[in-house]
Amino acid sequence: MPQQVYPADSIDGELEPPGDKSISHRAVILGSLAHGVTNVSNFLHGADTAASISCLRALGADIRIEDPDHNSRAPTVAIQGHGREGLHEPEHVLDVRNSGTTMRVMAGILASMPFLSVLTGDHSLVQRPMRRVIDPLRHMGADLFGRADDNYPPLVIRGAKLRGIEYAPSVMSAQVNTAVLLAGLAAEGRTVVGQATAARDHTVRMLKAMGAHISINGSSVELVPGELAAIDIHVPGDISSAAPWLVLAAAHPHARLRLTGVGVNPGRIGIIQVLKSMGAALTLEDLPPAGAEPMADISIRSSPLRAVTIQGEMVPYVIDEIPIIALAATQAGGETVIRDAAELRVKESDRIATTVAELRKFGADIEELPDGMIVRGPTELKGAPCRSHADHRLAMTLGVAGLLAKDQTLVYDPECVNVSYPGFWEDLESLGAG
Repeated sequence: MPQQVYPADSIDGELEPPGDKSISHRAVILGSLAHGVTNVSNFLHGADTAASISCLRALGADIRIEDPDHNSRAPTVAIQGHGREGLHEPEHVLDVRNSGTTMRVMAGILASMPFLSVLTGDHSLVQRPMRRVIDPLRHMGADLFGRADDNYPPLVIRGAKLRGIEYAPSVMSAQVNTAVLLAGLAAEGRTVVGQATAARDHTVRMLKAMGAHISINGSSVELVPGELAAIDIHVPGDISSAAPWLVLAAAHPHARLRLTGVGVNPGRIGIIQVLKSMGAALTLEDLPPAGAEPMADISIRSSPLRAVTIQGEMVPYVIDEIPIIALAATQAGGETVIRDAAELRVKESDRIATTVAELRKFGADIEELPDGMIVRGPTELKGAPCRSHADHRLAMTLGVAGLLAKDQTLVYDPECVNVSYPGFWEDLESLGAG
């Protein structure tokens, strides 16, 4: 059944976005490699993180989801780690479902394990490129290969003795950087990853907190092999899950929102910088950090928006938020140009093509480019039947568009939001009651 969305006369409230997906993944993965019990609070119990837990359990990890208050949106997860030696060969193929993070990061761990493993995923995941992680791991001595000229899953991995490398990524990818660093934990010699702190650096922060022998020189990270020690981790709210509400409040003519406990890692706040450049009335109130991760409450209200240009070095900082930024641009005066974002072609959907096609159904003046899009505004949006294309970021964008548009909107295949925000439609309905 499609999700029905109706326009909201006003928006006024407070929300706490779900736990950060990237940090939740890393917490259970690194906790399974550590010695001792890692307790993770405010864990995102979504479809992608469930894939990581399923794969780790198949490898022998002891992971318990503790939910005494039956609040499945933010449980505490306890991982009893026994180091790398506590993991063993899986009996079956490891299914990462639709989680690219699980696929790429697990490849870095399995590359040095003394056994054979196979990673696969759903029909969408097996179309996503993996050469970017295969090549550096092979350079470290890994024995792994994929389908179709080694660029697509399934990945077959036979554990090998690895050596440290100096890796300068051609494409900025926190997932690949993480895979190389975790492979480096078991490699001979030091591993150096360039640009490892240039975007999201959650892995580096968590490794350092868990006692890894790691040093930072500018944006490069040097790691020496060693063991990890269990710690307690609180997962801050996900800035990418907060982004739809930030755009809603800025673009709606009668809105005021406060988002609490949001992670504001410097590599993740591109959406905040873009909205401020567009003229959004947005303020941050710093909170005590969640371990190594900074947090803040974010307040935002209705604002006259103006067009911006997003390209070059800015793109990696907003790559997950471009669909919702495109929606904001429909309400901004002038021509917003987004370029150098060809990476969007190989996400859960072709996010350039699907964002353009679906926003056009609302009447948006939007043009597809090979590596991005052009959006001209402001435009009055009209509700329409639309499709998520099984893409959680696009589904949330369409839901917010429905609150901004006139008349009813129907979002088909709405369940895909469970990948990163299981309670999204409930929160949308609570805001739409204004």
